Amino acid sequence: MFISLSTVSAQSNKFNGLGTLLTPDNCALLLIDHQPFQFGTLGSHNSQLVLNNVIGLGKTAKVFKVPTLLTSVVEERGGYIVKGLTDIWPEQTPINRTYINAWEDKRVVDWVKKTGRKKIVIAGLWTEVCVAMPALQAAGEGYEVYVVTDASAGVTVEAHEMAIQRMIMGGVVPITFNVFQAELQRDWARTETAGQLVPILIEHMGNIGTNIAWEAQLTEAASKKK
Repeated sequence: MFISLSTVSAQSNKFNGLGTLLTPDNCALLLIDHQPFQFGTLGSHNSQLVLNNVIGLGKTAKVFKVPTLLTSVVEERGGYIVKGLTDIWPEQTPINRTYINAWEDKRVVDWVKKTGRKKIVIAGLWTEVCVAMPALQAAGEGYEVYVVTDASAGVTVEAHEMAIQRMIMGGVVPITFNVFQAELQRDWARTETAGQLVPILIEHMGNIGTNIAWEAQLTEAASKKK
């Protein structure tokens, strides 16, 4: 993916410094249209990987008590949001929209305003439409918008990548699922959340999780020998 140096230079001051990093208290999460129809049309990513990442993203948000909104588009035809996400927030009724652009639905915007957060993290399907539209509009209205690129996907590789480039040009910050985790945790001495992250790492972070499980096995074996 190519991003011009002039674009990076023009935006560098805005996105430098400690304040650009996410914390549990400064952001809210929007999960948009992770529905069967959209998963069935993905061409930019393996759909199982996206499903894994967005569920891990949701579980991470829950650990850190980040306000999270689930929203679908025309669920009567496109299907309900995947169970792996709705199981995380069983008390929540997802907002079912007709607007393709979630930011044009007053219920979504009102929810964001009610959180009081100015940093908005978005993941959704498809990147080029249902992610890019609200991300660009929200950024234009003064919000700091972050898009989780590996918990989002498009109908083609080109569509996904062009959407990310367009959003970067519009001031949106691309991140990945593990970056979201790391910025919220920030310090492994924060044991109240570190312990809760371990099962998420094991279940959703591939080789990282496998290695953590292996380390636990070795530690347990060593303690038994004493």
